[in-house]
Amino acid sequence: MISIIIPVLNEAGGIRDCLEHVRSLRGGKEIVVVDGGRSDGTADIVRRLVRTRSAKLKLIRSEPGRARQMNRGASDAKGDILLFLHADSRLPGNALSVVENACRTPDVVGGRFDLRLDAAGVRFRLTEKLINIRSRASRLATGDQCIFVKRKIFERMGGYAEIPLMEDVELCSRLRQMGRFVALAERATTSARRWEKNGFARTVLLMWSLRGLYALGAPPPTLARWYVHIR
Repeated sequence: MISIIIPVLNEAGGIRDCLEHVRSLRGGKEIVVVDGGRSDGTADIVRRLVRTRSAKLKLIRSEPGRARQMNRGASDAKGDILLFLHADSRLPGNALSVVENACRTPDVVGGRFDLRLDAAGVRFRLTEKLINIRSRASRLATGDQCIFVKRKIFERMGGYAEIPLMEDVELCSRLRQMGRFVALAERATTSARRWEKNGFARTVLLMWSLRGLYALGAPPPTLARWYVHIR
């Protein structure tokens, strides 16, 4: 079974659609929603779905912080494979089967999907292509690429480092040292809302600057303060 762990913070507007999407995926699964917010009705929506849906779905409360929430969800999950999904991302319909197939290989420790942005235009297609090429070359991934990990490996690693930014890249860096981190050609679709809200060029510059500074050794708390200040 695959445990799909969804960290949420004030996602009342989209959590129902996200959960309906996950429930439609073919294959054995458990859905773990980890709510880190108190200011909207996300938890109430999920709680109602827990009562009315037959699929395995649970709600967990946590202190905010994406890494902290994902670790909290993993600690309650029952699956042999942990798949971490952002609330504004969508998996391909065959996601569970391709993840299971990938994880049957003994030296595979985890992996990620190729990325697609849900906006039209040549610049978005080019950005997707560059992100996927960079990810394959570096064997690193970001959370919107829907990272998955074998449970025993995740536990052996101690889970995500509870840092305020770059927790996904940091996890992948350690995964590369433990075995093969696979890049699936199937695409996960993620929202382009931050690109459209903050401006395409500005978002590209910010994301690549943060990645570059992190690679040069800038501490995640410093990058997080900068990110909040200028985004």
